[in-house]
Amino acid sequence: MKLDNRGLEPPQPMLRTLAALESLPEGETLSIINDRRPMFLYEQLDEMGCRHITAEQENGSFLIEIKK
Repeated sequence: MKLDNRGLEPPQPMLRTLAALESLPEGETLSIINDRRPMFLYEQLDEMGCRHITAEQENGSFLIEIKK
């Protein structure tokens, strides 16, 4: 599943991401693109037991791969 959160003001990117994770089946990956590094999201993901990898893109956005 992919989710493009660019252009949204906080906390919308985090809220959209958490909502998408609710419907994501176990073992699947959610890819999100944010304008900024989602520092507050990482704590939530850790508490949920999700693994995540963040890569800064050439255009300055951030691609975050979240495995549930």
